[in-house]
Amino acid sequence: MNIIHSTGIEGARQATGIVVVIDVLRSFTVSAYALAGGAIECRLVRTVAEARALAAKTAGSVICAEEEALPVEGIPISNSPTAIREVDLHDRVLIQRSTAGTQAVAVVESDHVFVASLVVASATARACAAIKPSTLTLVASADHPEDHACARFIEGVIRGERPDLEELLKPLRAGERYARALSGTWPGFPATDLDLSLVADRFDFAMPVTHADGYFRVRAAASR
Repeated sequence: MNIIHSTGIEGARQATGIVVVIDVLRSFTVSAYALAGGAIECRLVRTVAEARALAAKTAGSVICAEEEALPVEGIPISNSPTAIREVDLHDRVLIQRSTAGTQAVAVVESDHVFVASLVVASATARACAAIKPSTLTLVASADHPEDHACARFIEGVIRGERPDLEELLKPLRAGERYARALSGTWPGFPATDLDLSLVADRFDFAMPVTHADGYFRVRAAASR
């Protein structure tokens, strides 16, 4: 299998084969916790206006949104797995807008797309390997260490290796961004989000993406 690593919107736009879009902190970690918590599906959109409009016509839906990693006025949940775990999502729909993850998904042209984060990394690797593609593109939705670490972790699992996640995450933990998040002073970003996001394989499902009318649908799919 030819495994390609790419980054950001341009990397997503040029992605070929099966495509995995990664957003560890925090969009696709939120998706995983929502689905594990009983949500029917997650619906990804590009703008806050689209999120509000979709919620208005989706009974029982919940919006999770941020802009430039900050809360959006009038939307209580700001892309936080800590906050998502406190919401009863059983048989409900989570509508998501994020600055990196949902934007990257929107420009991918592949027929086979997954979203991923560390909490579903091995399940995602197995789901991709089961399709037996000639090419797999792992897209770090932003140029952040944790997204690159997740991509390397997924590649390692596919190649039958045992990736050292703590080693892969060292660049993240050494950075100012991690220190800010750990301090608990980042609006909408409780420090507990780090613990919830930076552990591999909390859930044994992958998250395939399908295109719907005006949004992208994400559901849980049992890994094989």
